[in-house]
Amino acid sequence: MSIFDSYIARVSKYVADMRAGDRTVREYRCNPGVRELLDGLPVRTGPASHQGIILRGDTFMELGSPETGSCAFLLWTDDVSLVCDGRITFIGPDIPEAPGTSLPFGQVLMVAGPDLTSQDHRPLENAQYIADHIEGYMIRSVSQQMWSRVSREAAGKGFSFETLGRALMAIYKTEMPAVTAMEVLFVTSSKEDLGPLEEMAAQVRQIFVKTLTEDWKARGFNVYECNSGWDCQVCPDQVVCDDIKEIIDIHKVAAPGEANLPPHEQEEI
Repeated sequence: MSIFDSYIARVSKYVADMRAGDRTVREYRCNPGVRELLDGLPVRTGPASHQGIILRGDTFMELGSPETGSCAFLLWTDDVSLVCDGRITFIGPDIPEAPGTSLPFGQVLMVAGPDLTSQDHRPLENAQYIADHIEGYMIRSVSQQMWSRVSREAAGKGFSFETLGRALMAIYKTEMPAVTAMEVLFVTSSKEDLGPLEEMAAQVRQIFVKTLTEDWKARGFNVYECNSGWDCQVCPDQVVCDDIKEIIDIHKVAAPGEANLPPHEQEEI
């Protein structure tokens, strides 16, 4: 039993509540084999499939901007029976139905595999922030937020939430063989509908941070508090944090001006 099993049940209840509340809930059942997931996709999927930035003029629609709201998190379990392999559920308008708009966006990935452990949480979570793996799809920001763009060209080829869900499943199952089952939930109905997911995401994040902290302490490493909300793997200030931690470890208390940190440049899109 994994620490997130109860949250997978809560996501199922959330979907049932949305359906009972007269939201538009649609569901696709895909053949979960990697080859079958990729077969017939309208866009390329895999490393370097998407190159460059999707500029505003080339954007068909946006998902999860700061104004509309977004929420993204991942749940894993070693109980494969809890995940409906190949199921893609979305609540609200599909991508082809919303040209020229900016929609709220919720994304919940649920993965399962009998060999998954807490050590897999971090790479599993980081994998959802694909950079160049889906043609015509660009993520602008990360860390429990999922602000993304779909290009006009990709939309013209038929890019939809079925496309995105199948692509994500194929990426996970290809790059992480321990994942044997996966399902995806997308929400675009309203910012208010993201509320319950945001509450779950905050709790999941707290559990992960606590687990990670205890693991590092057990290994004898110092643990430094960070309130940025970023995961270190994708945080734009990781270089700065690493330098600061190294200096603290070496000097304990450094005199003003003693530390000469290299400047850190954050790329803006």
